[in-house]
Amino acid sequence: MLLDDQAQSHAQLHDSFRWQAPAQYNIAHECCGRWAADRARFALYYEDESGYTQAWSFWDIQREANRLSNALGALGMLRGEKVAIILPQRPQTAIAHMACYQMGVVALPLSHLFGPEALEYRLDHAEARVAIVDEASLPKLWAIRERLPHLKHIIGVDGALESGVHDWDELLGRASTRYTPLATSADDAALIIYTSGTTGNPKGALMAQRTLYGNLPGFVCSHDFFPRPGDMFWSPADWAWTGGLFDALLPTWNFGQPILAYRGRFDPEKAYWLIEKYGIRNTFLFPTALKMMMKAVPQPKQTYTLNLRTIMSGGEAVGDTVMAWAREELGVTINEIFGQTEINYIVGGCAAVWPPKPGAMGRPYPGHRVAVLDYAGRPLPAGEVGEVCVQRSCNGEADPVFLLEYWKNPEATHDKYFGSGETAWGRTGDLAKCDEDGYLWYQGRADDMFKSAGYRIGPGEIENCLVRHPAVANAAVIGAPDATRGTIVKAFIVLQPGNAPSADLEAELQQHVRKYLAPYEYPKAIEFIDALPMTTTGKVQRRVLRLKEEGKLRPNGTC
Repeated sequence: MLLDDQAQSHAQLHDSFRWQAPAQYNIAHECCGRWAADRARFALYYEDESGYTQAWSFWDIQREANRLSNALGALGMLRGEKVAIILPQRPQTAIAHMACYQMGVVALPLSHLFGPEALEYRLDHAEARVAIVDEASLPKLWAIRERLPHLKHIIGVDGALESGVHDWDELLGRASTRYTPLATSADDAALIIYTSGTTGNPKGALMAQRTLYGNLPGFVCSHDFFPRPGDMFWSPADWAWTGGLFDALLPTWNFGQPILAYRGRFDPEKAYWLIEKYGIRNTFLFPTALKMMMKAVPQPKQTYTLNLRTIMSGGEAVGDTVMAWAREELGVTINEIFGQTEINYIVGGCAAVWPPKPGAMGRPYPGHRVAVLDYAGRPLPAGEVGEVCVQRSCNGEADPVFLLEYWKNPEATHDKYFGSGETAWGRTGDLAKCDEDGYLWYQGRADDMFKSAGYRIGPGEIENCLVRHPAVANAAVIGAPDATRGTIVKAFIVLQPGNAPSADLEAELQQHVRKYLAPYEYPKAIEFIDALPMTTTGKVQRRVLRLKEEGKLRPNGTC
């Protein structure tokens, strides 16, 4: 794999790129083992909400990963079996991942924010044999322990103890620091990440060791040719998700660079403080986080000494309001990216090579052949809306970014593709259009689009327009059912502190949208709420809002 930062254009990068994927590949070796000989090479800086701090070298991480691999082996864990990691950002989380990958055990990262019901389904469906928890997640696991027949052992971190729970420190203290990693194929299973669809139970995306390799071109480009001297990474993205693992922790360590782990809730002013304190140069921030930072401290350089080099954002559209603010107030051009757990980091920006277009998702990253297809899997011409799809091969080589399968769900695996073999197209379920220059323009999830007054409408543009208004902290737009008009544009608004809901403000916001967008796009209805429903990965749950609205209509269609 070679990315030439001196390339003159996107076309040169994309056309000249070759994967050169190795047959043998292991994430733990690439991210830790090969750097561990240098005891002075820092891997992780850690801080929690109380102000407690630590610093870990790759040598430190590798020694503890070796201990954990030996301990898991002593508990009877075999290649291919599952270890659930139910921890926030902290050193033990990263150590557990390295230990699993190097011994061929499949990691099962689960958010520490999940409730008992969400944990139960995933742990049972994945057939996890070991779970690693801390004091916050143990009570939730303990409540469902008897309903998990596959779960044989629980390891508790930092005093997370019950009768029969192994203490992390004691368990690792008895284990050797010497361990011979297992040789793994690039196609061997490495982890399962559960992704929630719009209907039905969550699906477990089984990812290969090579998955990290497939994410690297996008990561390098989205951070304008990472790494550079002095680069230092931080992201609040939970390490239980693709955004935290494959967009932050693992690619940063792949290049032997340090990352900050912060255990605590996201707070915009705390984010500025951490960026200043640790000299953060590179960050991945969700659009919601960026909006919060923009509204909380509009002119951050007047208060903080910041040295940011790159900002990557994804999960939702950033919008030109936030893009313009970042350029003016942070001195950084945000590189937006697009991907999903199953096929990640495939499209985005690289301001160092191709100029961003405000509102566009970007262009396909090197190594990925991306197209907009119709419902039958046929390529669409520029300007027409269709589904974003990725071919399983690019420039004559297999694209390593794809999932292996949906765990125990062959029907969903089959439905993920148009066609079969290396020419098959992986479906994302996201809608976009491509312009004449090859930039993709996001139109929303297929189930977020709606028709009102005969027009096909996506929420992103309207939400971005609403956030421009100084009274609005955040906004979500849906097509709401209406007994008289069928479907109307409805906006849910979170107000900035100091603003109160009123009929006058509602009318002002409607007029604000009418001023900038098409007449049919202004919200016919506005509801002021305290907070939008969000996923643990920072995405607005418009489906929850739609279900709420549908419940307001009685069976006879009256309000």
